Amino acid sequence: MAFTINTRKVQDVVVVDMSGQLSAGEPVLLLRNTVRHFIDDGSRKFLLNLGQISYIDSSGLGELIITYTSLRNRQGDAKLLNLTKLAKDLLQMTKLLTVFDTFDDEAKAVQSFASSAPA
Repeated sequence: MAFTINTRKVQDVVVVDMSGQLSAGEPVLLLRNTVRHFIDDGSRKFLLNLGQISYIDSSGLGELIITYTSLRNRQGDAKLLNLTKLAKDLLQMTKLLTVFDTFDDEAKAVQSFASSAPA
């Protein structure tokens, strides 16, 4: 299954809908370049939709961390949406569930960016 990314804006949040396998090589580069493009255009709020991700390897996990860190360093944030059981188990094993805000409801996730805005 090919890895694909579709992006859309909901208010001022970039929603990144991914499907396929988030793994080393083209998928990680595609995610990195997509996020970098929006950061360069001034976006700082990202919602990464993992609902259609069937597999995540260490490179994919690393890219999620890089995205989160890059945004936090720019007073932004990255949150995760629609974690599959596989993704949730992986984040739990690596203790990253304590780092990322995760949501099952897109509207609540988008709203959370407004309530967590820096004063």
